Amino acid sequence: MRALIALLAALVIGYLIYRNFLVQSLPKEAGGSTPVSAISVTGVKNDLIAIAQAERAYFAEHGSYASLDELVSSGAMSMTRSGRDGYTYSVDTAAGGFTVSARYSGPITPPPSGFMIDQSMEVHPIP
Repeated sequence: MRALIALLAALVIGYLIYRNFLVQSLPKEAGGSTPVSAISVTGVKNDLIAIAQAERAYFAEHGSYASLDELVSSGAMSMTRSGRDGYTYSVDTAAGGFTVSARYSGPITPPPSGFMIDQSMEVHPIP
């Protein structure tokens, strides 16, 4: 019986150490330190890349860049939502390029940083 109790105690202590290490080792990018916020940031970055790819496809077909609504209505992009987990997406276009931004407007204080991507196809934090 003592051996079983000792084994259970060792397992609980091992689990607590593992859990503490896992939470501390997660990326703290964008103000998030939980697995949920890390997943949200990854989803936002993937959405920005998808929007940028749709912009490139739209430009190849029409010779100009488009707003977020035009990308959806033309079929260049199938994403129907304009944000994710407190982030709102916006597209700024010009003759020579585009910028897609994701800005946070949710309840977390201090807010996580926003992100942007342009025709270089690299996601950067908004300063």
